[in-house]
Amino acid sequence: MFDLIREDWQTYQRDPWRQGLWVMLVYRFGRWRYGIRNRLARKLCSIIYKWLKIFSQILTGIDLPCETTVGRRLRIDHFGGVIISGDTIIGDDVILRHGVTLGLKHEGERGAPRLGDRVEVGAGAKILGQIHIGAGAKIGANAVVLSDVPAGAIAVGIPAKIIQAKE
Repeated sequence: MFDLIREDWQTYQRDPWRQGLWVMLVYRFGRWRYGIRNRLARKLCSIIYKWLKIFSQILTGIDLPCETTVGRRLRIDHFGGVIISGDTIIGDDVILRHGVTLGLKHEGERGAPRLGDRVEVGAGAKILGQIHIGAGAKIGANAVVLSDVPAGAIAVGIPAKIIQAKE
């Protein structure tokens, strides 16, 4: 946990005022508590986590549940409006900007997005359903992505269309 927190600290340029860093600290604590063997200690840490998560959500406007699988060096730029489903899988070196939603396509239907490594998601983008965003892809601001995006591609629009793919 502490190695990941050190990486997060560097990812956020050692700036304690970056709200994304606060959320990542709470997320890392939430994941770490699953490894506690003592039942009473785990229960106490779970209560602490739940309070910290609510507090960080109120302060930052970012919802990152500990059930989400997050790789290394996730950077959440800007304040607020970031909603991430607990089923989402996020790769390494991903950048999310404000107003991003990574979630389910329909209520009651399982399956959230999987983002590959080095994906950049523009402000206000919505990525919905059980889809895969390939490594190095870029999602334009306010795009609504409902289908897979290949590695290295750029997706923009509502619904999102691929406008450029690496050759």
